[in-house]
Amino acid sequence: MSPERAHILVVDDEPQITRVLRTTLTAQHYDIRVANDGEMALEIMKDWSPHLIITDLVMPNLNGVELCHRVRAFSTVPIIVLSVRGQEQQKVAALDAGADDYVTKPFNMNELLARIRANLRRAPKETVQPCEVLELGDFRIDIATREVTVAGKEVKLTPKEFDLLVYLAEHPRRVVAHRTLLAAIWGDTSTEQPEYLRVFVGQLRKKIEPDPSEPKYLLTERWVGYRFEPGE
Repeated sequence: MSPERAHILVVDDEPQITRVLRTTLTAQHYDIRVANDGEMALEIMKDWSPHLIITDLVMPNLNGVELCHRVRAFSTVPIIVLSVRGQEQQKVAALDAGADDYVTKPFNMNELLARIRANLRRAPKETVQPCEVLELGDFRIDIATREVTVAGKEVKLTPKEFDLLVYLAEHPRRVVAHRTLLAAIWGDTSTEQPEYLRVFVGQLRKKIEPDPSEPKYLLTERWVGYRFEPGE
């Protein structure tokens, strides 16, 4: 998606942050709208469809975690959350609610711009894709409907959790290196940030594993990567 056509909704109650983001992103030829909290963001989205959302976590009226929940009820638009150090619980909650990415304040603007470009490139296409179903062991993954069942039980995944599971399922019983997974799911700019994987793998295990503390499907290959074992 080209920057000239990309709509970005910035949600933050700090005027200094929204002012800097509006100025910088407008200069990059993005179409920007700003909301001071989650409720205002949802109002804006009633008649304006963003291609990407950047949201703070702690805001009045409706915070960033709840905004992710509300947006995911009707849209797969990429969401980048802004967090400060010490907000680990809220950050994980936002990722579990459907956020795709996060940047820690104070952030480097070039890094944020790179994350924006990567998420826009990976935004869901509007065209309908041919139906494809992966059936491996205990898993049934419908690519078109994004439905997942594990041992006959339906599992609800966030967009990035789904992408991560699909990539691993397409390479079953093979060790996939950290850098390979990061590049495939988050783009080349994220290959040196393994904390992405630790967070998302942990969240994914909570949803697909009978006992996340002793995983049987998503195995860690220490210092190397992860291996997907779909079961018998």
